[in-house]
Amino acid sequence: MAGFAIREEFIADENAAGEAALAADLEALSSRLARDGIELEEVIARAATFRIAVPSWGVGTGGTRFGRFPGPGEPRDVFEKLADCATIYRLVRITPAISLHIPWDRPDDPAALAAAAAASGLHIDAVNSNTFEDQPGQRHSYKFGSLTHTDPAVRRQAVEHNLDCLALGRALGARALSVWIADGSNFPGQQHFRGALERYLESLRTIYAALPADWRLYLEHKLYEPAFYSTVIFDWGTSYWCARELGDRALCLVDLGHHAPGANVEIVVSRLLQLGKLGGFHLNDSQYGDDDLDTGSIDPYRLFRVFHELVDAERSGVAGFDPVYMLDQSHNVTDPLESLMTSAEEAQRAWVQASLVDRAALADAQERNDAIAAMAVLKRAFRTDVSPVLAAARQRAGGAIDPVAVYRLSGYREEKARERPAAPGGGGSGIVG
Repeated sequence: MAGFAIREEFIADENAAGEAALAADLEALSSRLARDGIELEEVIARAATFRIAVPSWGVGTGGTRFGRFPGPGEPRDVFEKLADCATIYRLVRITPAISLHIPWDRPDDPAALAAAAAASGLHIDAVNSNTFEDQPGQRHSYKFGSLTHTDPAVRRQAVEHNLDCLALGRALGARALSVWIADGSNFPGQQHFRGALERYLESLRTIYAALPADWRLYLEHKLYEPAFYSTVIFDWGTSYWCARELGDRALCLVDLGHHAPGANVEIVVSRLLQLGKLGGFHLNDSQYGDDDLDTGSIDPYRLFRVFHELVDAERSGVAGFDPVYMLDQSHNVTDPLESLMTSAEEAQRAWVQASLVDRAALADAQERNDAIAAMAVLKRAFRTDVSPVLAAARQRAGGAIDPVAVYRLSGYREEKARERPAAPGGGGSGIVG
């Protein structure tokens, strides 16, 4: 991973200019938290333990089904994507894990990629299979489905791709396979609903049987797109049933954008927790549907409510509680690294705020059916500005008090624009629509 990198000394120098303001903010917050019997240092220590993965495909410019507008200095291969992920981690200190999409980011030398990641303090945590689009040289098309296709040859091809992802993931040191399929239909009568789900389970059983003993299999549901009339795995209930049928290491993955507008995602999270099948999250935000907007950019209160359910489950000692978090966004008009840094911070913010909820007071209000009092307890935690806590946790770990400001001052994007001249035609390194 040769080339320009933001030096630790540069980060420390920039932090020095903001230390006095941060100290004043921490003192004010300490007084505010003390009124609720909360120790500031305990909150900072908890903030420092939060971890969230970044997607390799997320460091490139995304797009829509209508077009894509590449930015300067975009990564041209998986090693340059790794360099960008390392930069994010260096500044925010909570993103040591990378999730790879195969075959978009298939390395020619898995051992070299794993070694390069380790040298930057990173690791590959999950691999994501791709049977929602055809690849060059592919024998069978996924136009009418993959793991659920009516043609056994197409299903075998899709299964083999997932098995190949498992083999590659093992070479990279990953511990999970995430499966999302676009299978479904666009017209009434086009697909036999029960038959499609049966074929899905038949295919997944073969994949699950090959899962290494220390791996997890994440099943992701999606309400619609590109199957606008029916989607095979369209809701959490179907996902849960399939995960239960497969076995203990099959779990459900919740993408915040994969629900109907206005859906109560936190109750979905609660149900999966209660049923022992919550595996993790793909975090983003949406205004209308599956928009893949930056996490916390539209509805930070919803993000907080989701993390409230998670923190409640953690502190209640829910059996098997061990969700993973990953960002899954399409950066169409922003610098992808800036979006990923701010999104990681927003997830950490919601998690820390949810940790401040007075659960005894909330339980009392719920027991008395006092809706206003219960809501006030949540709002008090949500309205607490924990920005100084997040900044202090980053600084103590060697990161930046203000990651985006330091990133911009470093000239990283400009340097990468010189190092990575754009390919003819603009190329493509991010997720599209």
